Amino acid sequence: MKTYDVEVRVWLKPSVFDPQGHAVEQALHTLGFEGTSEVRVGKYMHLSIGAADESAARKAVEEMCERVLSNPVMETYAYELKETVR
Repeated sequence: MKTYDVEVRVWLKPSVFDPQGHAVEQALHTLGFEGTSEVRVGKYMHLSIGAADESAARKAVEEMCERVLSNPVMETYAYELKETVR
């Protein structure tokens, strides 16, 4: 079995209002960063997974993202998977 490092990023879909992103954008403007716009806030997760091969690891990560790590109705996700070198 191989071990893989996984970085998962989750954020709200463009059609969903992001109140936290809006608050950050307003704070940036208040601090003088007028050029900022379309601020979106998301989640970042790092995990390790054991799998027989890369294909099995990707399948497991996609299932985790769909079932636990994101809400597919409101959020989208992306991930990077790298075999752990030890």
